[in-house]
Amino acid sequence: MTGKRTITVFGATGQQGGALARAVLEDRDGEFTVRAVTRDPGSERARELARLGAEVVRADLDDEASLGPVLEGAHGAYLVTDFWADMDAGHEQRQAAALARATGHAGVQHAIWSTLEDTRACIPLEDGRMPTLQDRFKVPHFDAKAEADQYFLDAGVPVTFLRTTFYWENLYGAFAPHQAEDGALELSFPMGEKRLAGISVEDIGKTAYAIFRTGADYVASTISIAGEHLRLADMAEAMTEALGRPVRYRPLTPDAFRGLGFPGADEAGNMFQYYADCEAAFTSARDLEAVRGINPELQDFATWLAGHRERFAAS
Repeated sequence: MTGKRTITVFGATGQQGGALARAVLEDRDGEFTVRAVTRDPGSERARELARLGAEVVRADLDDEASLGPVLEGAHGAYLVTDFWADMDAGHEQRQAAALARATGHAGVQHAIWSTLEDTRACIPLEDGRMPTLQDRFKVPHFDAKAEADQYFLDAGVPVTFLRTTFYWENLYGAFAPHQAEDGALELSFPMGEKRLAGISVEDIGKTAYAIFRTGADYVASTISIAGEHLRLADMAEAMTEALGRPVRYRPLTPDAFRGLGFPGADEAGNMFQYYADCEAAFTSARDLEAVRGINPELQDFATWLAGHRERFAAS
């Protein structure tokens, strides 16, 4: 590890940060090593990263004083916040502001901030198609991150803005299909016939690693990524083939989805409506060939499914 440059990875035991940490650590001959940031260095995921060769350190985004030490001496930093921890956009922005200040002060040479579009550019607050949430957002976990982009510019951080999208891993997690009375699995989303831009978390990590390897060429750039853009009916057909059991798409209206009543249903309903109503702009920003140019191993949905059948069986 002597002579390798350090990337401080926030959220290293989460999905995006974990994927980046693994991509770096699996490249034994690469020029980088990982400083994995977690609130709980004793967790199983943290211990696994240590076994793979990461330097595991403790910091908390709600304790700004803890951020500077984990960035000290780092060449790069991967910066991510988790809206879904408490679904409070203001809290997420306070964490992003602390990250921006600490990263700017530390003088890292390249940071990647995991962000998303401002949905209000497509669906303004006064647009009655969807409710306004948390007083001033349409999709808070999008809009709050988009506003936070400016924090990093104001702090003088040499930053790449990495705009992600729907994780396919959600299909065996928070947005897993449910079993209908006839035994078939149903995907129930308010997408109509519009395409959903999706990506594997693994490819978010691999793409971020490729951006770090390329370096300064991507500073001050916005890179929007996806693995494939698919209609939900086509996703259901691919899942039927891969899983060996029937999966069908049951479209809902956005209002019906928001009315499902689970925690965050209004947020998720607005998100899917944004994906659908603003499909053209959202998918065109994610040129799949351009993403593949950065990450040649980029998976399409069928390839990802083939490698994750067992996760669906266990869910």
